[in-house]
Amino acid sequence: MRQRFLAFDIGTQSARAIIFNDAGELLAKAQVPIEPYSSPQPGWAEQAPEIYWQALIQAGAELWRQSAVPPSTISALALTTLRSTVVCCDQAGMPLRPAIVWLDQRRASQPPRLPARLRWLLRLVGATDLVADFQAQAEANWLAQHEPRLWAQCTRYVLLSGWLTHRLTGEWVDSSGCQVGYLPFDYRRQRWLAPGDWRWKTLAARAQQLPRLVAPGTPLGTLRADVAAALGLPSGLPVIAAAADKACEALGCGLAGADEAALSFGTTATINTVQRRYLEVQRWLPAYPAAQPDAWNAEIQIYRGFWMVSWFKREFAQRERDLARERSVAVESLFDDLLRSAPPGAQGLVLQPYWSPGVREPDPAAKGAVIGFGDVHTRAHLYRAIIEGLAYGLRAGRETLEHRLRRRIRRVVAAGGGSRSDAVMQIAADVFGQPVERPRYYESAALGAAINAAVGVGRYVDHSAAVRAMCAPGMSFTPQPEAAARYDALYRQVYREIYPRLQPLYARIRRITGYPA
Repeated sequence: MRQRFLAFDIGTQSARAIIFNDAGELLAKAQVPIEPYSSPQPGWAEQAPEIYWQALIQAGAELWRQSAVPPSTISALALTTLRSTVVCCDQAGMPLRPAIVWLDQRRASQPPRLPARLRWLLRLVGATDLVADFQAQAEANWLAQHEPRLWAQCTRYVLLSGWLTHRLTGEWVDSSGCQVGYLPFDYRRQRWLAPGDWRWKTLAARAQQLPRLVAPGTPLGTLRADVAAALGLPSGLPVIAAAADKACEALGCGLAGADEAALSFGTTATINTVQRRYLEVQRWLPAYPAAQPDAWNAEIQIYRGFWMVSWFKREFAQRERDLARERSVAVESLFDDLLRSAPPGAQGLVLQPYWSPGVREPDPAAKGAVIGFGDVHTRAHLYRAIIEGLAYGLRAGRETLEHRLRRRIRRVVAAGGGSRSDAVMQIAADVFGQPVERPRYYESAALGAAINAAVGVGRYVDHSAAVRAMCAPGMSFTPQPEAAARYDALYRQVYREIYPRLQPLYARIRRITGYPA
């Protein structure tokens, strides 16, 4: 009998519970929506940790209502979550405040002051601004400055993955593959910074606040009896370390070589590769831990990526929202009609997707732009320009990766919610000028977690063997010559010129308006 694995994928907008077998076949799935965040002040993004936990429990309960899979047949459980979302809590795991979500833009203005010699050394190597930016964006520094009483009571300072793992197992432990954020984490060695490392001086966080780390594919603990009862699972079920959502997504896409890339069509859009050596693709920005041991993800991000589809849905798609309610379908399923009603290139409407202030690359002051408007343009052209602009941004990421890796990206796989659209996939292939594959299931992050569960219980000897057994290709989209030629011209002659020409204006906008801060 094939072994079965339960993967929880806790994202920005939903929690999913998915069962895969050891052949990588999706047997059952349940999904519960999550309100992404609240904004008590402009630029803030917070969410009660209990919201994520209740969504996990509800997704598990809904899974058994929909599925004929007996809970007793599950061999192990694994968890993947959104990145860079921090939870302050006491030793018992009770949150002291809402979690600070990865979209948050607050900055500390009074971080720990560095010793004079260290400041001199940073000036010498040209890293002063980089370290200052890291200190300003570190949530621990903001909490220590603005909520000092709460920070003094914060016994445990963990990512959402670590907090949920504690709820599942009762242990303060997390996967090294989940540690993406402004943390005292040694990305090269994939462990907490060694005692005495100078980087501790940049943060208010303390070593005793942090969880123990284990490698992906190794046990985190076993399921607590009360949690097992709430989830309808056997008590003592093994809980296996996976990794953050983007890392699991790359693993679930079946990337096997350094010249293969995964496109993530999610809230944050990324182009990601798996490397067996540590390589910083963008200067001073770390390579994140992969979802398998001793590997790293060389990655380029578009910070608000396919969040822009949600933005378009909210601001411009009342007609589709009403129609979706009448038909009881997802609004996004109707957007392919918009793409088909506008031609490749959106009749000259070109979008630069820097919609999120505070992004480091290419510039903290960078802003979104749409150029080329004329009286022929409609909502359909704008929506197509959004998808095309995201594809242009990911193509630019591919070129950056190829330059740093000194090799061509020969294979591209796309996953995430946006990959369900054939029209979006075709645009990606046309903009990239090469075939773009869709994996068998777009739920690649959950599959990556399940792969770790399979390795963790010994079903496969290592991650490579598990990938060969559990990852299968789906449909491939081939570039259409005429569309690809048009996109290539727009990309080279227009898109690549937008930022350098507008960058001085972005800086002036920031200076005049104070936005982004």
